[in-house]
Amino acid sequence: MYFRDLNKETYFDYYTIDKGDNLYKISKKYNINPNLLASLNGLDMNDYIYPGQTLLIPNSNYSYYITKQGDTLDMVSKTFNISNNKLLEDNKTIYLLEGQMLVNKKN
Repeated sequence: MYFRDLNKETYFDYYTIDKGDNLYKISKKYNINPNLLASLNGLDMNDYIYPGQTLLIPNSNYSYYITKQGDTLDMVSKTFNISNNKLLEDNKTIYLLEGQMLVNKKN
């Protein structure tokens, strides 16, 4: 995943896993999609997580999208329901390589 141009302090909070936690429980607590939570942390939904491990939790002021092969700027902009210019403004560099995370700052 490509985090090179993202400031983790702005886009994410951190969560330290407690005994008994799982991705579904954590995603429900923070009202986020469990697949997005897994993807942002380089995990599969079936991966084991353990107490003391730290996860990135998406900041609620942003929407997130992980690019797939074949994505275009227009496709991603439509996913966020924003203009191409707004997408470019919210992301320093867009490679459109599979696995790049793009963000949209919510108004």
